[in-house]
Amino acid sequence: MTLSMHRRDFLKMSGGAMATLASLGTVGSMAADDPAKKRPIKKAIMYATIGYPGSVMDKLKAVKAAGFEGVEPMSHMKQDEVLKALEETGLKAASVCCNTHWAKPLSHPDANVRREGLEGLVQALKDAKRYGASSVLLVPGRVTKDVGYDDCFKRSVAEIRKAIPTAEETGVKLAIENVWNDFITKADQAMAFLEAIDSPMVGWHFDIGNVVKYSPPETWIPMLGKRILKLHVKEWGKLKPNNGFGVRFFEGDNNWPAIMKALDDVGYQGWGITEQPGDQSKDADLMRDLSNRFDKILAS
Repeated sequence: MTLSMHRRDFLKMSGGAMATLASLGTVGSMAADDPAKKRPIKKAIMYATIGYPGSVMDKLKAVKAAGFEGVEPMSHMKQDEVLKALEETGLKAASVCCNTHWAKPLSHPDANVRREGLEGLVQALKDAKRYGASSVLLVPGRVTKDVGYDDCFKRSVAEIRKAIPTAEETGVKLAIENVWNDFITKADQAMAFLEAIDSPMVGWHFDIGNVVKYSPPETWIPMLGKRILKLHVKEWGKLKPNNGFGVRFFEGDNNWPAIMKALDDVGYQGWGITEQPGDQSKDADLMRDLSNRFDKILAS
């Protein structure tokens, strides 16, 4: 008898037949069909968005209690403090976010600023190595009134190439994130950028919420495919507070079933890292709600 049987037929089964099914593990397989376990994507939270108060240890204990498996530390934190909290809670470092890429972008017209930005990226790679993270999130540059698209492209590619030897030495990959920086707003631009760098040590940190403004995330995923190293899982809603990012999961414009199907189709099985606003995780109940909503996304 198959699991596709109609419910009314199932309920008509005798107790003996039910016992037989149970002994064969069929009933158990039904119970195991937990929506939260539908996909092997591991669930983490970006450290900079944790609203829960207290020390690094306090925050990570709350993250663990809410049901997360990992965290994305910022670079340039106190390594020993982060490592101790990871070890005590059992959380894994899903990624490390470079903490210098906005203030010291690799696309800056001043060579000294670019050098400092590169030094910050190198430190992020070393932090990731210490924490056991496999990639570093990097915003590659910014288009401004003083930096055009082509200049941003050329400068950031050149600086990223300088960091590749450190990436190879540490075994930590660089993951380029799509953000609201007026740079790379289309999937084909993302692929062109990766092709220009031309290194297996550089891939993509795909931010789902950031692209909703420009085009559906599910249209980016097939193009990026296996180049997606990590995910930022974020909701975005048109005409909502905080530039559209103030909404909770399932209260914005993201088409989660289509997004998750696209990820299934490319075989993504890595980390999903929530970057929801901190007011959604400022106490234990809200942290748990965020975690539960994340589970529903993974079951979409």
